[in-house]
Amino acid sequence: MTDPHIPVLLTPLLGAVAPVSGVWLDGTFGAGGYARGLLEAGAETVIGVDRDPSVFAMAQGWAAAHGDRLRLVEGRFSELDRLAAAVLPGVSLDGVVLDLGVSSMQLDQAERGFSFLRDGPLDMRMGQDGPSAAELLNEADEAVIADVLYHYGEERAARRIARAIVAARPLHRTDELAELVAGCLPRPKPGQSHPATRSFQAIRIWVNDEFRQLVDGLAAAERALKPGGQLAVVSFHSLEDRIVKRFMQARSNSAGAGSRHAPVQDSAPAAFTMPFRRAIGPDPHEMEANPRARSALLRVAVRTDAPAGGVGADALAMPRLPRKAGG
Repeated sequence: MTDPHIPVLLTPLLGAVAPVSGVWLDGTFGAGGYARGLLEAGAETVIGVDRDPSVFAMAQGWAAAHGDRLRLVEGRFSELDRLAAAVLPGVSLDGVVLDLGVSSMQLDQAERGFSFLRDGPLDMRMGQDGPSAAELLNEADEAVIADVLYHYGEERAARRIARAIVAARPLHRTDELAELVAGCLPRPKPGQSHPATRSFQAIRIWVNDEFRQLVDGLAAAERALKPGGQLAVVSFHSLEDRIVKRFMQARSNSAGAGSRHAPVQDSAPAAFTMPFRRAIGPDPHEMEANPRARSALLRVAVRTDAPAGGVGADALAMPRLPRKAGG
């Protein structure tokens, strides 16, 4: 059976990290496209990590053929160093791959509540823990919802949409939310994205604490990789990519020269090198074959032998909510 879920930027990723060997960790296993690609390219072992346990049941049809070369672990990639050590004690990783955001497989499952194109329960949880999107939206203050939409989705009409959400509560279905958001915005012109795109992105990030998971996951990858090990990250919107870019620049000491207002500080030895000056995007053929690839960017960094350090969330421009994002 042909897998309908095409992994984005798989060919350029495998080319960028070639030759593939040793132990790799796929921190966002999903439909298994990257894991399979790595195994076929020469990885001895791939540890597949995902916070969504349902993906492992769906992989049973092909995963068994790889035997012990594929190890599947439920968990969050923010803890990938701990998870890898539990699977293969004492083994440092030759590579880490992260495919950020929601998978096309999850978008296709209406019951997961990720898509504004398919009616389903307003859930959006990547795992099975924590409050759902409906619970957060139905309990949070209007100001908090507006902050989420603005800071996590860059939605200019955040206050208007938040006001409408509070007035329409309780919300339970994705169709309800999508129609409500669309009613707050001008009708899109041909070729423009759905009016609810930014709002659904923001709420999904909020539900899953995605930015904190990303910052912690990048630091965990630094701790887990051996010298010469490679970190490859695929992102799909500017907020994600900005965090990845600044992390790699900061940890490779390549963030640029200082100025008289912000002079260069003495820095620790670089934990990474950056083999490519710019992010790698899809070619025209992939964009035509897989529309999801159009906004995707791949960044790669190579681990040095310097001790693992860290970089604060503020230095990575991680979006933060001005108010407590509770109820």
